[in-house]
Amino acid sequence: MRYFVAAPARRIEGRIRVPGDKSISHRALMLGAIAEGRTEVKGFLPGADCLATLSALEAMGVGVTRHDDTNVGIDGVGLRGLRAPMRPLDMGNSGTAMRLMTGMLAGQEFDSTLIGDQSLSRRPMERVAQPLRLMGACIETSEGRPPLRISGRSGLTGVHYEMPVASAQVKSAVLLAGLFARGETSVREPAITRDHMERMLETFGQPVRREADLVRLVPEGVLRAADVDVPGDLSSATFLMLAGILAPAGELVIDRVGINPTRTGILEILRLMGADIEVAEAGRAGVEPVARMTVHPSALRGAVIPAALVPLAIDEFPAVFVAAALAAGVTTISGAQELRHKESDRIAVMTAGLRALGVDLAETPDGARIRGGTLGSGVVDSGGDHRVAMAFAAGAVRAAGPVRILDTANVATSFPGFVELSGQVGMDLAECEGSGAGSS
Repeated sequence: MRYFVAAPARRIEGRIRVPGDKSISHRALMLGAIAEGRTEVKGFLPGADCLATLSALEAMGVGVTRHDDTNVGIDGVGLRGLRAPMRPLDMGNSGTAMRLMTGMLAGQEFDSTLIGDQSLSRRPMERVAQPLRLMGACIETSEGRPPLRISGRSGLTGVHYEMPVASAQVKSAVLLAGLFARGETSVREPAITRDHMERMLETFGQPVRREADLVRLVPEGVLRAADVDVPGDLSSATFLMLAGILAPAGELVIDRVGINPTRTGILEILRLMGADIEVAEAGRAGVEPVARMTVHPSALRGAVIPAALVPLAIDEFPAVFVAAALAAGVTTISGAQELRHKESDRIAVMTAGLRALGVDLAETPDGARIRGGTLGSGVVDSGGDHRVAMAFAAGAVRAAGPVRILDTANVATSFPGFVELSGQVGMDLAECEGSGAGSS
């Protein structure tokens, strides 16, 4: 088993770039695969999750050219050009890949099966299967979880779907299926979620109408290849920003980070808690705005996290838990029950980890109440969750002593090179092999 040993650090400083956005990389690959012509993806994230998507597309006859780690050419086969895979498609640890791929495969005429690793096999998939069945798809789950067995159908019918829970993955899957459907497909969200799929569809020539919380799509019948420039991933940048905020000294600059307005909830939350973060817009990467972020050490204070910001920062909440543990006063997180259905039950895993480091907090069904103070030395289990592992690594910058973080292999799914880049900015972080069960 891989584990991290993270120790306090005096200064976090430097000027860096983080890897490409995972959400955008997945969507660029999938739409490029079913477009007409060649799509070039610049800034692709070469993490395990996106590589699983790439491998699945190749297994269905899509031509892929890896120019280098972060630049990929996709030879699209058109909406009806995918071929039946010879074996189940393994999505690894990626819930995004599995849910979006389900939408894309729902309208194909061949049968397919989607599988994943042990962690992904525990995650709920009925939330995406149900709306696709309303469109006419034939999808079987295993008691609501993977594997997913998708039977080929000659056509789908567009529906209007009222999402019970805000989820960009479910919205994206329904819109992907809508490309193969007769008539209009529309999705209404209970809260605004990231809109990368809508922006990407328009990049590939498919009009999408957005009206507040409603998204409408009438299929054009063809997608046209397009070049995609992937910005730096704000989710990945968050953990280095947190280290810079918690450090006693230094100035950290992160260039070309995506600041899609449906993703910037984490910036609002950290600023609400007193973080000193400067955001200077620096143009666009394709249809996505990017910025240079400058982070300074900050005295954090507890806060009531607005429920409206939860969907806009859902992937970054492990960092919010750690920030709250080191803030003065009490932080209340609510309306975040979706965290229980991520790579781990992030509410339970973060609560257990913070308690192991001496933090006073109470777990609730949809969040936690955290009394900030100090972060002790000790051992925490990440539950195999990459973002939990990175959050505790960042928190160790201000811990009382070394923190041993167990089960960290999945950090490579979203942030390849995390340990090396952390070292460049001054974090004291080592990756080790073994049980990791010894005392810190």
